[in-house]
Amino acid sequence: MKIKKSTRHNAFCRICLCMVVISTFIFSPTQLNARKITIDLTKPQYGLLPTVGDKTFSSRFARLLDSLKHIATPEDKVIIKFSKNIYHIYLEDTEKHEVYISNHDQSQPKATGFYINGWNNLTIDGKGATFMFHGTILPFVMINSNNCSLENFSVDFNTPQISQVEIISNNEEKGISFRPSPEVNHKVSDDGRFEVYGEGWGYFPGFGMAFEKETRHIVYRTADIGFNLKQIKYLNDNTYLAPNWKDSRLTPGTIVTMRPYYRPAPAVYIGDNKNTRLENINIHYAEGMGLIAYRCNNVTLKKFNVCLRGAEDSRYFTTHADATHFSQCKGKIISTHGLYENMMDDAINVHGIYLKVMERIDAKTLRLAYGHNQAWGFAWGDVGDSVTFINTKTMENRGEINYISSITPSDKKTELGCREFIAKFKNSLPDEVGTNGNYGIENLTWTPEIYFAHNVIRNNRARGALFSSPKRTVCEYNLFDHTSGSAIVLCGDCNGWYESGAVKDLVIRKNRFVNSLTSLFQFTNAIISIYPVIPEIKNQSRKFHGGTPSAIVISDNVFETFDAPLLYAKSVDGLQFINNKVIKNTDFKPFHFNTHPILFENVINGYAPGFDIKNNDLTE
Repeated sequence: MKIKKSTRHNAFCRICLCMVVISTFIFSPTQLNARKITIDLTKPQYGLLPTVGDKTFSSRFARLLDSLKHIATPEDKVIIKFSKNIYHIYLEDTEKHEVYISNHDQSQPKATGFYINGWNNLTIDGKGATFMFHGTILPFVMINSNNCSLENFSVDFNTPQISQVEIISNNEEKGISFRPSPEVNHKVSDDGRFEVYGEGWGYFPGFGMAFEKETRHIVYRTADIGFNLKQIKYLNDNTYLAPNWKDSRLTPGTIVTMRPYYRPAPAVYIGDNKNTRLENINIHYAEGMGLIAYRCNNVTLKKFNVCLRGAEDSRYFTTHADATHFSQCKGKIISTHGLYENMMDDAINVHGIYLKVMERIDAKTLRLAYGHNQAWGFAWGDVGDSVTFINTKTMENRGEINYISSITPSDKKTELGCREFIAKFKNSLPDEVGTNGNYGIENLTWTPEIYFAHNVIRNNRARGALFSSPKRTVCEYNLFDHTSGSAIVLCGDCNGWYESGAVKDLVIRKNRFVNSLTSLFQFTNAIISIYPVIPEIKNQSRKFHGGTPSAIVISDNVFETFDAPLLYAKSVDGLQFINNKVIKNTDFKPFHFNTHPILFENVINGYAPGFDIKNNDLTE
């Protein structure tokens, strides 16, 4: 249900904006009708100064934005400036919109703090503002917009759903005692369970992450920890005893971040945009990812940070999942000078989406479906897009390129909320596609070039960076510091995550890797792990990644590590591991099941001079 808009207030806003337009009218040498419109929200006439106790900021800003849209033309450059203040946004004041977001829970509608739809040349300049959200809210939505920017602000939540506690004592027989952080709203339920709650949400914690108090590193060999918080007993000084929680790794002083499984919304969602820029933004917390971009053409991140609130921050966590995530995008993705720390998943993940081939209707027509339960409800392809088909068992690409002639939702009237499509293609389909249930389809048009450089990734869960694009990808001058799992992963999976596609042109150079792999997670077979999911790899005749002798080049990097595995690669044609420096340390005890610095499985044209390459026969 949307907030009812005030006609009287809209009229007032339009009068104010008209005055601004007249006073800021400028001529462009190339577009004589284009104007620069600056809205300075520090001026009282807009009624948007932050005031103590005010709970209507979100709805008032929505009305101003709507009024402005009636005045600005698509050619106008519009700048909205905030101030270095804290702006509070409350759940009861937000607009509700049906927004389907890849790799998130698809609960609808979603409460949105800032909803920006159908804009051109718009800049939201926070000027150092902090936007503080109260309740389960999707803070920023920018969709169907061109040449727009978000810059110079921070996103935070008053009561995070990640609940932090400190281990006070650990007794093998009596259990673990812990003390919740002051910001954690908690109670003991009627049946004796530890319960946490906030504005519109609540849950019983059952798993989380453990951090060293001084270093903020994830505790060695802990990964995702589970715990039993039943039969809780209150001791004193806000301290509780959990008699059923037994874990010898959690010494007194350890910080445990308890978190729910669900991820309702990211901090920033951008979709179906062209030329989007995000600069000097700090995401301190989000109930999902920091940023997710879907079907965007050209995205630039500069100093986009998913980070703590400074060295003295009492929190040990940031986002529930990835810091940044790019799904089914094209053009160029540029991410530089970012800080990504203490998030509960990867710093960056770039991939497409495989659809499952469900039915062959005729020689040129298929019924297709989304495969993962957190990735559906939106457009997948356009008329004229180039596609290819992949065998889900062997992950072999058939090699033929085809083109979409038409694509329409088959289970909904529109793409919004759909799970299936009927697609017609320009050329006849191979005989086996759609007849045996073993094929997926990849959209080759919606694949991006990637440049990821000068970033810091540290103290996070799972992995550092995941790249899955056939186009040119460069990863350079980054610091991967205690990434917990692998620092870099190349995957490809048409069976579980349905994240495409194969890597054909990748350079990983001049990065520094410090003590990655202190825990094990999915796909983490080495510091750099090339791990496509291939159920029947013994039947594979064509490799998944690569295709040229220098398809993947890993050079001039520094690996500071306590353990053996540097590089693991599976199903690759063309890989070079050259001029890399390895510095061994004794910071942790080696434990990884992979004891080989270089382990190749089903790899051809692999080149790693100076290393004893172990090349195993596969047993999958």
